[in-house]
Amino acid sequence: MATPANIVKGWKLPAAVAAKMSRADLDKLEEYVKGFGARGLARARVSAGGAWTQSPMKTITDALRADINAAASAEEGDLLFFQFGSKKLVNAVLGGLRLHLADKFGLIPKGQWKFAWVTDFPLFEEADGGHMVAAHHPFTSPFPEDLERLESEPASVRARAYDLVLNGNEIAGGSIRIHQSDVQARVFRALGLSEEDARAKFGFLLEAFRYGPPPHGGIAAGLDRLAMLLCGADSLRDVIAFPKTQKGTDLLTEAPSAVSRKQLDELHIALKE
Repeated sequence: MATPANIVKGWKLPAAVAAKMSRADLDKLEEYVKGFGARGLARARVSAGGAWTQSPMKTITDALRADINAAASAEEGDLLFFQFGSKKLVNAVLGGLRLHLADKFGLIPKGQWKFAWVTDFPLFEEADGGHMVAAHHPFTSPFPEDLERLESEPASVRARAYDLVLNGNEIAGGSIRIHQSDVQARVFRALGLSEEDARAKFGFLLEAFRYGPPPHGGIAAGLDRLAMLLCGADSLRDVIAFPKTQKGTDLLTEAPSAVSRKQLDELHIALKE
C-alpha cells in the first residue's frame, strides 16, 4: 500500500534558551508532541566539536551530523529538534513545539498585535493509499498558472485560499471558488471521482455552472478566537457561551446523553452496538 511521501525537518533552539532545559524537560516534550500525533521527538544537544549528546539518534554518521550542524548553523549548547513523517504531521509537530517553547520561555512579545496573511496553500494533500484529497475543499479554485500541472503534478498545484493570522492565531480564512465547469470536472478527476460519481454527488453544482456563475469567493472570521485574544485568555473555552470539556462533553446540558428509542425511530436512525 502506498503512503504519503515522508519528509525530515528540524529547527534549532539557541544555547541561551536551551541551557534552561534539563534532560527531564526534554523527556516531557516527548509526551507533548504525541498530542499532535507524533510517536516521539528526535533531538540532540550540540556539545564541543559538534558532537551530539542527550540524543536517541545513536547510529547517525559523523559526516551526516556535521552536515546537519552546518545547515542549522549549530553551535555548542544549541538544541536541535527533528521530526520525520508526512509533511502535514511534521509541520504540525514542529510548529506546535516552537510555539510551546516560545510561550514557556517568554519569547513572544506581549502587548503587540502582529497580523499576517498566509497564502499559497496546496490544493491537494496525499492521503494514506496514495490518492489525493482536497486540502481545503473540492470547490477551491487552483492558481490559473498551475492548471497545466493539475493532471501531471497535482501535489504541486496551489489553491487560491487565504488565512488571516493574528499573533500566531488564525482569526479568518476563506478562498476563491471554482466557477468554471471544466476546471471543476478536472479537480474532481484529480480527486479520483469518476464522471458518474461527480454527477451523483455534485450534479446540482455542475448544472449550475451552465448558467455562468461569476468569479466569487469569501472569508469567514473567527470572532470567538478574536475575543480570546482581546481578553488575553489562554483557551477558547474561556470566551464561548457553552464551553465543552476536552472530552467533548457539555457540563451545562450534560450532553452527550442517551437518546430515546422513540427519537431514533422518528429520525429513522439505527444505532450499531
